[in-house]
Amino acid sequence: MSDKRLFHSVANQITALINKGIFPAGSRLPGERELAERFGVSRVTVREAEIALQAVGRIEIKMGSGVYVCEQQPTDHDSLPDVSAFELTEARSLFESEAAALAAPKISDETLDQLDQLLVQMADTSDPEAANEADRQFHQTIAEASNNRAVVYTIKNLWRMRNELPGVKASYESVCVGDADYRVKEHRMIFDALKAHDPAAARDAMRQHFYRLIEAMLDATEQREMEELQRRVSESRERFLMSSRIG
Repeated sequence: MSDKRLFHSVANQITALINKGIFPAGSRLPGERELAERFGVSRVTVREAEIALQAVGRIEIKMGSGVYVCEQQPTDHDSLPDVSAFELTEARSLFESEAAALAAPKISDETLDQLDQLLVQMADTSDPEAANEADRQFHQTIAEASNNRAVVYTIKNLWRMRNELPGVKASYESVCVGDADYRVKEHRMIFDALKAHDPAAARDAMRQHFYRLIEAMLDATEQREMEELQRRVSESRERFLMSSRIG
C-alpha cells in the first residue's frame, strides 16, 4: 500500500477502536511509538493519521500533553472520503463550473466588489496562507452567489477535502507554490465573465482553471516518478560498483 493510502488505513483503524470504546471519549491515545508498533507502520504515518482525524473532529492533539479522543464525536456524514487530488479536482471542476454559470446572471455589484478585493489578496505573495484563504473565499463566494444551498454545501465540503486531507493538500501545495501569476490571471478571467453576467464564459473560465491545475498535477507526478527512477538507478550503480571493487 502506498504511503499516501497507508495513513488513511491507520486513521480508519483508530476510528474503529474509538467507535468500539477501546479508546473512549476523553481518553488519551497511546503514544506514536506504541501505535506505530500496533499497526505495523512508521511514526510519521501515525502522525499523518492523527492530523487527519483531528481535522474531522475525532481527536484533539494537545502540544506537550498528548492526543485525546474528542468528547463529542462527529456523525458518519461528517467524515471525509479517501480521495486523490485528481478525483477532487475533477469533482471541483464539475461543481464549481456550474456554480459560476448559475451565479453569473444574478451576481450583485456588492459580491463582485468582494471578489475583486479577494483577487488583490490572492496576488500578495508575501503571505501565502492569506493568499490561499483568499482563494478559498473567492470560490466559496461564487458558490453562495449561485443561491443554491445544495451547491454551497457541496463546494464547502470539496474545499474541506482540499484543505484537510493531508495527501490532497500536499499535492495542491506542490503545484501552487510560485504560481501566483497564473492563479490571479485565471481567477481574473472568472471574475470578468461574472462581471459580464455571461454564464457560458463563467463556466468555461472556471473549467480552464481546473484543467490547468490537473495538467500541473500530472507534470508534478511525472517529475516525482522520474526522480524516483533516477534515485533507484543511482543506487543500483553504486551497488554494482561496490561489488565490483570487492570482487
